[in-house]
Amino acid sequence: MKKLSSQVLLLIPIAFLVYVLLFKFYFSTCYNFLLLIVNERLTSYFLSYLVVGLPIFIVSFLVFRGRLLSSLGFKSSFGYGFVFALISTAPMLVGYAFVYDFNYAISLKEIIVGAVFAGFFEELYFRAFFFGLLFRFTKLGFVPALLFGALIFGGFHLYQSTDSVVVLGVFMTTILGAGFFAWLYVESNYNLWLIVNLHFLMNLSWMLFDAGENALGPLLSNVFRALTIASAILLMLQQKRKLQQDLVVKRDTLWFKK
Repeated sequence: MKKLSSQVLLLIPIAFLVYVLLFKFYFSTCYNFLLLIVNERLTSYFLSYLVVGLPIFIVSFLVFRGRLLSSLGFKSSFGYGFVFALISTAPMLVGYAFVYDFNYAISLKEIIVGAVFAGFFEELYFRAFFFGLLFRFTKLGFVPALLFGALIFGGFHLYQSTDSVVVLGVFMTTILGAGFFAWLYVESNYNLWLIVNLHFLMNLSWMLFDAGENALGPLLSNVFRALTIASAILLMLQQKRKLQQDLVVKRDTLWFKK
């Protein structure tokens, strides 16, 4: 696909900023309004994510039209993405099962909202749309295409604590996580389902066991999370070697592409 024009390029950050503002200030209002109409919490929550994401869908359609699904990574293999994620998250799932108690208090609603919806919409809006379109279709390199969305992504998680040290840890953890998911998205040939499933299974592992109260978590929890991240990176590198594919993210594409 050809590079985006400078005029079209401006639409991407504008649409993303509008989405961020809608999510920050109107998500709860939208949810409560839809709940009165639909009278079902999960459906209202899902529809609220779609409503605040309308600027993203509108701009994506205007720019790509018939190529919308492929541009956002929807046409990639779901099965491959799920198997990749399942293998990668084995250290978290197995490790937490041995070390921590199972969280019997967790509800299906909490899992759907905190793992399914969070994994899908965060990767779609932050990685596939904002980062993905900027990196794929402009001359921006990996770092500048990632940075702004990663900072906002990290900022979304600051509510998890009031302690300044914990807040800084949460912020850095989520920013590094944004870079990790963005790298996998690029190197998997923009497979949205791979990062969605990985995000979902990592969140699910964290929620099913008492692994931590926020995104930072205790040291032992992070050991297993680090093993999962390392597993995903090594598995992706192994797949690239097997297919004899060069890495996309390298020195020539870190800041600006020629």
